[in-house]
Amino acid sequence: MPKATNHSAIARLLEILKRLPSKGPGLTARELAEWLGQNGYGVSKRTVERDLSELACHFPLMCNDKSAPYGWHWLPGEGPDLPGLAVAEALSLTLVEDLLRPLLPGAILESLEPRFRQAHKKLTALAETNPKARWADKVRQVVPTLPLLPPKIADGILETVQEALLADVQLDAAYQRPDADEPQNLRLHPLGLVQRGPVTYLVATVFEYADVRIFAVHRIHEAKKVNEAARRPEGFSLDDYISHGGMQFGNSGRIKVLAEVSDWLAAILAETPIAEDQKLTSIGEKLQLAATVNNTWQLHWWILSQGVGITILKPVALRREIVATLNQAAQEYRTREE
Repeated sequence: MPKATNHSAIARLLEILKRLPSKGPGLTARELAEWLGQNGYGVSKRTVERDLSELACHFPLMCNDKSAPYGWHWLPGEGPDLPGLAVAEALSLTLVEDLLRPLLPGAILESLEPRFRQAHKKLTALAETNPKARWADKVRQVVPTLPLLPPKIADGILETVQEALLADVQLDAAYQRPDADEPQNLRLHPLGLVQRGPVTYLVATVFEYADVRIFAVHRIHEAKKVNEAARRPEGFSLDDYISHGGMQFGNSGRIKVLAEVSDWLAAILAETPIAEDQKLTSIGEKLQLAATVNNTWQLHWWILSQGVGITILKPVALRREIVATLNQAAQEYRTREE
């Protein structure tokens, strides 16, 4: 038997063992064959019947043969406590591995490393015979902005931050702000970790203050857990914080934006709105956008990134800020030409 076929047969048998219920009436060979087909193992009912007969010689399985259709299940008190990964599990682990790594505490990540390796090994072994094992090679996620390389985090820093967050204790950190010459010593009360593109951020309060802030983990030069309980603002929710623009930087509340947009930008916004209440209206030959959004740096960056595709009409303060930025940028280009 070729090596790839052998791997596939062994994997199929393990899938059957894990699928069988712990009690009657059990699953029939036809039901198992259909389920295997859905998971990338295209085999006949007859093949499954042979598999079940062979497995019953080595495992405590029984067939309910009192009446057709015959169902297979584990003997009472037995069960499919098997360490192997199903194809779906291996595929899931492979697809989420990169996302999980910066968000899981070191101890948990270390315990998952063997599972990650097992997942990769299983998919590689089954790649020739099982279409689902090749799925990870066929899907990718890309960011809609210029891709940036992740910043380097000093050894041990992320682990210490994760441990403090996990234990709900305070954290002493030497934090280097981009506009400062020296790191600032801060007493942080960790509230959450958020992965925003290539950058990992710690959401926390500082000293005795109640306002919630974010800190780029790669800017922490030193970190030490403090054996004192971290204080959590009453009613704080990480999901609420994010949904209200906490990760968009400099949130100054909600504003109603009115703007003229180009045809191509209107087409994009019609498919992917920037707000629940977004409205696109034709005003003469112009297309007008109205939406309620968080007044953040992220909003300003998005507007500037659209170039001639958008002209802010209201609020006037936002329009003036955008005009000032564009004038300054134009002046810089003119100066370089001279």
